[in-house]
Amino acid sequence: MSRPVWQRLAVPLAAILVIVLVAAAVLGVGLTRRAFPVASGELQVAGLTGQVEVIRDDLGIPHIYADTPTDLFRAQGFVAAQDRFFQMDLRRHIVSGRLAELVGEGGLETDRVIRTLGWREVAEEELSLLSPEARSYLQAYAAGVNAYIDSKRGSSAMSVEYVALAQNAPDYTVRRWDEVDSLAWLKAMAWDLRGNYGDELARGRLVGQVPLDQMAALYPEYPVEEHPPILGPDEWTPPEVRPAGVGDARGGTRGAVTPGQSDPADRSLLGEPTAPDGPTSGAERQWLAGGGADALADTETVLAAVPELMGHGEGIGSNSWVVSGDHTASGMPLLANDPHLAVSQPGIWMQTGLHCREVSEACPFDVTGFTFAGFPGVIIGHNQDIAWGFTNLDPDVTDFYLEDTVEDTVLRGEEYVPMEVRSETLKVAGGEDVELQVRETSNGPIVSDVLGTVGQMGDNGPLGGVQTSRDFEVALAWTGLEPSRTAEAVFALNSATDWDSFRDAAEFFAVPSQNLVYADTEGNIGYQAPGLVPIRQSATHATPPGFYPAPGWQEQYAWNGWVDFEDLPYAFNPEDGMVVAANQAVMRGSTPFLTSEYDKGYRSTRILDLLEARLEEGPLTTTDMQQIQLDDTSTFALELVPQLTEIELDGAFYTEAQDLLRAWDGSSPAEGEQSAAAAYFYAVYDNLLEAVFDDELPPDLGATGNSRSMQILETLMATPESVWWDDQRTPGIIESRDEVLRSALVDARLDLTRQLSKDPADWSWGELHQVHLRHQVLGEDGVPAVVQGLVNRGPFPVSGSSAMVNAMNWDASTGSFDVTSAPSMRMVVDLGDLDASSWVNQTGTSGHPFHPNYDDQTQAWLEGSSYPWAFTREAVEERGVQTLVLTPAE
Repeated sequence: MSRPVWQRLAVPLAAILVIVLVAAAVLGVGLTRRAFPVASGELQVAGLTGQVEVIRDDLGIPHIYADTPTDLFRAQGFVAAQDRFFQMDLRRHIVSGRLAELVGEGGLETDRVIRTLGWREVAEEELSLLSPEARSYLQAYAAGVNAYIDSKRGSSAMSVEYVALAQNAPDYTVRRWDEVDSLAWLKAMAWDLRGNYGDELARGRLVGQVPLDQMAALYPEYPVEEHPPILGPDEWTPPEVRPAGVGDARGGTRGAVTPGQSDPADRSLLGEPTAPDGPTSGAERQWLAGGGADALADTETVLAAVPELMGHGEGIGSNSWVVSGDHTASGMPLLANDPHLAVSQPGIWMQTGLHCREVSEACPFDVTGFTFAGFPGVIIGHNQDIAWGFTNLDPDVTDFYLEDTVEDTVLRGEEYVPMEVRSETLKVAGGEDVELQVRETSNGPIVSDVLGTVGQMGDNGPLGGVQTSRDFEVALAWTGLEPSRTAEAVFALNSATDWDSFRDAAEFFAVPSQNLVYADTEGNIGYQAPGLVPIRQSATHATPPGFYPAPGWQEQYAWNGWVDFEDLPYAFNPEDGMVVAANQAVMRGSTPFLTSEYDKGYRSTRILDLLEARLEEGPLTTTDMQQIQLDDTSTFALELVPQLTEIELDGAFYTEAQDLLRAWDGSSPAEGEQSAAAAYFYAVYDNLLEAVFDDELPPDLGATGNSRSMQILETLMATPESVWWDDQRTPGIIESRDEVLRSALVDARLDLTRQLSKDPADWSWGELHQVHLRHQVLGEDGVPAVVQGLVNRGPFPVSGSSAMVNAMNWDASTGSFDVTSAPSMRMVVDLGDLDASSWVNQTGTSGHPFHPNYDDQTQAWLEGSSYPWAFTREAVEERGVQTLVLTPAE
């Protein structure tokens, strides 16, 4: 796997950064302070038609007041650039495949992949699909960013990072912002939340290496009886199977679907996979038996070159829930949301308020919440009438196709047809241009071209005693490559006033597909699942669609339209008065087919249990919602501990550690009485995962320890005869379940003795489990520690763990307990009194190192506290400490 792009950039920047940043830290003036935003007084901004007020509180959060939407979004672009322009500029270089222009050769690998996927080209197509109003908002935002660029004398006055980058790119000039720069950022959001592509790749690699019966154990079905789906059968009824509309408001025009489509497509929509039709060639049969492992291994390396801007993997998810006024002290709904994404400094989100001074049809915005630097509007939050939250629905929206190619042609049926071929020129700061040829099939771009020819597909693919081998290339189908109107959804959500207009907005939301929870000031609550979900057949018998890669030359396995929006699950005012959406299964059954890769529901079930338990004590309050977000109890651990404590260990040295589990309540605080037991349990769990899985899985496909690992282990604990308990590294010896459990207990005791202390009473989970908030360019390994210390924050000991409500996730396959993803923000909206709502961000408003708002929310985020969330003009003015007036330029 390639190193993250930030690590590849770090070493060339180190020398200059030591000089610049240390000097800036000592002097407290100069290069860094030049970039700080002007937050009070008066500034002229070209293109404004009237005065705009920007009121900031002591956290630097801006509330913007204007008379027209274009003035509002122009000001938002200007203010966002004041706070986070380097983050915006870095993001647009990445998502446009132009990183090497900014950082030199270190960005080439990323550029090759992004240009092959064609993110910016898709975004350009999307711009033409948007309504005139949405386009005007994007244009206004871009004009505001450009007004900021024009106000600065060169890039070094915008951010200290440009001073360092100038050593590799001395001629770099900041390019003006355009609408597509904003739209392309949505591709990064969709890419990191793209569904089961990693699992599909892993299965493709494991075919032929792991027996099929063992493979089935690695991908268990969702436990609907133990962990309830979002919607019960009394809340949503599956539609009759019918074809999807094509080219609708959500975008996309691939393959028309018409009434009366064939039974195989209908069966795939029902989730009843079909076998490939007709006779298969020897090479195809070989692939179905597992010969595609080498090509898929190389493809995974290709795709790893794309930086994780929002994070991806099993821990990426979110909590959200909404309860009706029947359950609350105020008699009005409460809505909570905390998306679990990658950790960084600065963080993913910005907080802002966008207010038309007089809300009308001509100026419909009075909204506040969390937004992205580089995109207008509010992504998650509330307006004067409704509130909404997001969690990742995680449908299967990526499929891999093995392609039989000859030069620039690809097999379709019985003949080879031309691929679409285009040439790209990659500009390299301080170096020569690099030419890239991109090839695309009807299934999607040939991603294996990024690394050249993929490996022999015939390895480990014997069939009928005859071993054959062929070379295949790999194409990627992904809904993010379908032009859509997702940007339209943001503006429509921001101005929605009721359930119907909320659903109208959700219909625009194509990628990434999300669970949307809803509440309004009339007392209603609801849920909607939007997004492009492809219809296709399974290419492998007895598996769901998209479970394994498909043979691209058989066109019956190509995508065949989308699930109609009206057929996607939704609920309005469910009878029990609550909706919990935490990445678990949406509904029972598989009509329509969404995915087989849901989170396994430990978090969602715990949230439901906590809500019900608190309701027994009285009506729910905002404080109750905040406390539930911080819950750090593992129900999985409480199920496993009794079996661990039954194992007999020899000697007090081992039993005194085991005794910690006997008094443990399953929580995972960073310190305190229960912390030692948490540290021991997770050390045992880590050793257990290694012993059970790592002897049979490739190093990069080890168990992560998240919800799927937990469900697998629960099943294995009940089946002590399973072959997974046997260590394949000890030929001639067959280990039993209890022997493996004993070894895990013993090894964990030894590990913590070496790492922490001989006395278990001195252990703490927080010493093992820490979060590092790293700058995306200056904060990685390879940069001198003194520089990292200036721009990074942490490490901080934290409570929580994987697959629990306080989802401070770690990845067991990395060999570390460090946090890999976490709540990127937390919010609770009180629909009875919007000013009584609360919010907190992971870092701070500012992206400028040394600015007081660079990290001023981090401590509250770590502690689990929140800040008052002002919304009304009166509350905003009460909390305001600085006011900037933007006026039309003369």
